[in-house]
This record gives sequence, C-alpha cells and structure tokens, in this order.
Amino acid sequence: MAEADIIETFKPVPVDPGSGSFALLKFRLRSWADLQLLTCIRFITAHRALLTGKVLDVGCGQMPFRHLLPEGAQYTGLDIPAADSFGMDKHPDVVEFDGTAIPFPDAHFDAVMCTEVLEHAEAPEALVAEMHRVLKPGGSLVLTVPFAARVHHIPYDFHRFTRYRLAQMFAAFGAVTIEERGNDLAVIANKIIVATIRQLKLLRSPLLLIGVPASLVSLAIAHLALWFGWGSKLDPLGYGLIARKD
Repeated sequence: MAEADIIETFKPVPVDPGSGSFALLKFRLRSWADLQLLTCIRFITAHRALLTGKVLDVGCGQMPFRHLLPEGAQYTGLDIPAADSFGMDKHPDVVEFDGTAIPFPDAHFDAVMCTEVLEHAEAPEALVAEMHRVLKPGGSLVLTVPFAARVHHIPYDFHRFTRYRLAQMFAAFGAVTIEERGNDLAVIANKIIVATIRQLKLLRSPLLLIGVPASLVSLAIAHLALWFGWGSKLDPLGYGLIARKD
C-alpha cells in the first residue's frame, strides 16, 4: 500500500494538562484511560528527583510533564517549528530546533528529559549524541519511548526500540537503567480502547456494543495488572530509561 493510501483516522490527541481545576480533572481522567500516558507519568514521577537545576525537555510538545518537575527546576522546552503537524499549539517559550542539533553549548544542562519523542527522530542516534553533549558531567537523562504503539503522526513515525537497542544507543552514558512500562495485559487493553474510539469516530454502533464494555473490563484488568505486577514484561507498552553522564 502506498503511503498516500494510508489515512490516519484516529490521530493522537496532544497531551495538555492546561490550568485550573477542570483542566486538571480532565488530565487525570485521561491518564486513567490512556495507559501509555499513565505509565509515562508514573515513570517520570518515580524519577523526578533527578530533574533538578537547569532542565531541558527535548520534543516538549504541549509541555505536559512540566508540572511534575521538582520545585525550583529551571525548565526549557525544545521542539521543532512544525510542531503543529503533530497537532501541537506553538508556545512562545519553546525554543525551536531542527529535530537533531540542539542549539545550546556543551554541558549546559543539569538534566534532560525526552518523552515519547525518539520514535519520531529521523536520526535518533544523532539526537541521543546531542542530548549527551548538552548534559553536564554527572547530569541525568530521563527518557521514555513507546513499544506496543500504533503508527501515529503519519508520516513522522520511524522507529520502535527494544531495551537491547536502547542499551546500545545510550552506551556513551556511564550508567543506564531501562525499565518496561506496562505489560501485555496493558497492551491488550490499550489496543481494545483505541479500536473502540476509532469505531466511535466512524459511528459503527454495532461494534461499539461490544467495544465499550470490552474496553471498560480490559482497562480494569490492566490497572490491576499494573498494580499487582501481573502479565508479561516481554510485551510492554514502552520503556523508560535513566542515564547519567560520566
């Protein structure tokens, strides 16, 4: 099938925590139903103590995880000029770059974060090298990537990485820890939910009669699986990576 024949009928909705109590409630409800988002939040929250001082958010989008940083962190968002191609609103505080070369000097930041971005980089190894370059010695990188995720933001979705490929790509860092985000039960629930939302957009009501209850049941099982550690980590939603620059 030619690229032009592939239509992205269900585009990802940008993650935007917004401001105010209603926006926060919407964000929390979405994180309950969006298991990719939920596992990213949990991973970043677990390692937020590493994100102190001058922090660079590579591919920041709507800056959905800025509020998770410790108090006093000096945040800088970085994204491509064509962020609107990904459904993102442009923000005047976001520094623009070409997707590879980070426009800051060597050893400029105390910490770098990069969430669900590396799969969209045409040259991921080069972007990793740039994150290493701008990080101070002793500084930390907190990064997430998807694994069991549909092709999204067509045609700007280029890669999926296993923990073994990630270990190779971040070998220049002195210490690297990789964790699975989610498990096969969460993956199944995520697929059912996405399929149901797609049918809702297409108004295919007979399939919704099955999809809606199946989504609710599978979501409940996924939350229990995440809480109790059920399921196999060989088929995760994605990975989280912590690295420290020597």
